Amino acid sequence: MPAFSPEERAQPGLLSVVLPAFNEAANLAWLLPELTRQLAGVARQLELLVVDDGSKDDTVLLVHSLIQQGLPVRLLRLSRNFGKEAALTAGLDAAEGDVVLTMDSDGQHPIATVMQMLPAWREGFDVVYGVQTGRRESQSAARRGYTKFFYWLMQRDSRFELPSDAGDFRLLDRRVVLALRSLPERARYMKGLFAWVGFKSKAIEFVPDARAHGETTFDFMRLMSLAVVGLTAFSKVPLRMVSMLGFVVSIASGVFGCWIILEKALFGNPISGFATLAASITFLAGVQLLCLGIIAEYLGRVFDEVKQRPLYLVQELTPPLDAPEEV
Repeated sequence: MPAFSPEERAQPGLLSVVLPAFNEAANLAWLLPELTRQLAGVARQLELLVVDDGSKDDTVLLVHSLIQQGLPVRLLRLSRNFGKEAALTAGLDAAEGDVVLTMDSDGQHPIATVMQMLPAWREGFDVVYGVQTGRRESQSAARRGYTKFFYWLMQRDSRFELPSDAGDFRLLDRRVVLALRSLPERARYMKGLFAWVGFKSKAIEFVPDARAHGETTFDFMRLMSLAVVGLTAFSKVPLRMVSMLGFVVSIASGVFGCWIILEKALFGNPISGFATLAASITFLAGVQLLCLGIIAEYLGRVFDEVKQRPLYLVQELTPPLDAPEEV
């Protein structure tokens, strides 16, 4: 798809807003009307696409109610909970916009920042992404350490930049959306995919708003699981670290064996007994299990890819909105 001309970028024909939602009815009840009000006029047509990721609350009923009230809302309802990465992919697959905005349904992504993203797109940037400020100060020292180590690993084996404080709050040109759709992989680490496709990008800092209702379901364990997906999908560094660890352990074992022989031959010292043998076996067994675990993660990714199962299943998708009549 060719790039939009400056005249076309002045006011896009359709702006799609993709909102993955899991039990966010209370937040969507005020967010969707507010988006409709504040984004009116920035494009000739607005499309608010709510991706219901197997919610158990009244998300579906709320969206249908807002559609009946005449708001520019569409519903993409998945057959069950597939996870945020799959829901975001489903939304990008269904979005019809010349420009696509992805943001959370909890209301923490400021609409004011969206109004800063649109001028950057008009200037010629294909990707405008939000960078959260003040995030690290609110995290524990352990979590900051894990995060720093994760990004260190990711940057060791990549030819693209992965911003550490950027997430799914992004404004994407249609060309970028089509590029993302062409990626067939099942291990969806969207933050990595956004960075991998490239295109001209610009970062905009923002401070997240307070969550009005409910609590996040994206806990530490889900965050760690997503980090493992990201590493195994975009980096071979853990495998190389396994190889290096095996090499270092082999060298150390050889040196230790030679030292024991020399001690016996030159000084007549007795060879260490059961304690040394047990400690060595236990250590090597731990190293082997660690290496097997890392290899198994990569093998599991291959297993998921070769099954070729769809990333998500759609239970309901409301039709595209009618185009506004030309004046």
